[in-house]
Amino acid sequence: MTSYIIEGGKRLEGEVCIDGAKNAVLPIIAATILSGKESIIHNCPNISDLDTMIEILRELGCRVTRNNKTLIIDSSSIDRYEVPDRLVRKMRSSIIVLGALLGRFKQGQVSYPGGCPLGARPIDLHIKAFKDMGACIVEDHGFIICKERQLRGAKIYLDFPSVGATENIMLAGVLAQGTTIIYNAAKEPEIKDLQDFLNAMGAKIKGGGSDTIIIEGVESLDRVEYTVMPDRIIAGTYLIAGAITGGEISLTNVNCSQMRAITSKLREVGCNVCEDKDKIHIRAPQSLKSVDLIRTQPYPGFPTDMQAQFMALLSLAEGTSIILETVFESRYKHAKELIRLGANIQLEERTAIIKGVNQLQGATVEASDLRGGAALVLAGLAAEGVTTVTNTEHIKRGYGSLVSDMSLLGANIYKGENM
Repeated sequence: MTSYIIEGGKRLEGEVCIDGAKNAVLPIIAATILSGKESIIHNCPNISDLDTMIEILRELGCRVTRNNKTLIIDSSSIDRYEVPDRLVRKMRSSIIVLGALLGRFKQGQVSYPGGCPLGARPIDLHIKAFKDMGACIVEDHGFIICKERQLRGAKIYLDFPSVGATENIMLAGVLAQGTTIIYNAAKEPEIKDLQDFLNAMGAKIKGGGSDTIIIEGVESLDRVEYTVMPDRIIAGTYLIAGAITGGEISLTNVNCSQMRAITSKLREVGCNVCEDKDKIHIRAPQSLKSVDLIRTQPYPGFPTDMQAQFMALLSLAEGTSIILETVFESRYKHAKELIRLGANIQLEERTAIIKGVNQLQGATVEASDLRGGAALVLAGLAAEGVTTVTNTEHIKRGYGSLVSDMSLLGANIYKGENM
């Protein structure tokens, strides 16, 4: 078990290149199952969730070669359709493997997925959609079993614009007979990236990024080479690192249009944010301002994956800020750890009231989930004295270069061992 040890108070300066997106690369890797051919994927981040997905593919029989940020996946040799329970429990994203197995082999088995403890995240939408497409689904002692049956296109309305359900339906529908239409689909940029990857293989999908996605089934898919989009959540986290330390940093390999919900709130707290094609520059103000309200919403609203990081920033803003978490009911576990660092935060169900303080103080805190852990690192960068963030395995699920990138910008941060 490792920890991050941070000597706070250093003003961050410099430039960092943003890695490929965690939430894009995982469904893209699952999609390689569909072709039965070689897929070459560039700009893959060095994160533990990617390691888990690679292990899942190898357990199914895929041949996977990794060369720095490039993956070469040959799915022609798959000979298993059951994903081991020990791997599924590591991350929720593993559920999308089921859509790919069902799409290609018309069968598959996974256990209920794990991941960060953020409250109820039911997969009923996935199961209902598969049944609507003709799949025979059996739920047995914690396992979801899809039995062999030809899939057909269907019109599917999602009660909530679930990213995972949208992706799973896309994967299942690519090789199905007929046309599948997803209404109230998730609009996240990662959905569009998955669409572009599948179309590069020969799929016929349109509407990614809108609330209606149309998938015309095809008979087969081809070999593909593809570059994953940059990670907008890592970019947002790093922008906050610059802001919370009173710094001035630049990020390259970003898609500015995908960052607007985040950059607009950074401007609201007083930051100067300049955008130029694939580059963002931020300069922190002398003092941070509070915001009236941040309400997390599906894209293009403010992302729930940035809520914790912004809470850390607002802990040092003048005045009182309010955050309303509408996506996950248990996504405030980082708040009590921020309070240990000196933050003034009150929680009332899904509402957080943050009264800014003049200074945070270093302490030992524990990461309980991916984004909450990142928020603790941000707070530690600004705190007076030494902050130790334990349980960093959560953070490594989505931030593969956090320590090296923060060090490059001038932070005093290094890895240690938990006692």
